[in-house]
Amino acid sequence: MLEKIYGFSTLDTKNIEKLVDDDPLLINHMVLPKGEGLPEHYSNSNVYMIVIRGSMTLTLDEQEPHLYRCGQIVNIPYHTKMNVNNFNEAILEFFVIKSPNPRKYGGV
Repeated sequence: MLEKIYGFSTLDTKNIEKLVDDDPLLINHMVLPKGEGLPEHYSNSNVYMIVIRGSMTLTLDEQEPHLYRCGQIVNIPYHTKMNVNNFNEAILEFFVIKSPNPRKYGGV
């Protein structure tokens, strides 16, 4: 078998899981119920957030918060301050793809 299979959780509880951690990229899967979010942090690579369910409230640097919905992909440049939250009733589910892997920048 040449291919690799990566599974991810299908539960609606808060979940942050690393799926793929290869040299060219890192993929995380996140599920945030209403009122949940991530701690404010700086992007440690070039980041693509793919919203697959719900709506994401995202604040970047000093901008006003923006709402991104299911079916949208948000690209965030390296070393951008970010704050991710779910203020909506529906479960927020998204994938985070970091390319290159943050190890290339000396991060984890």
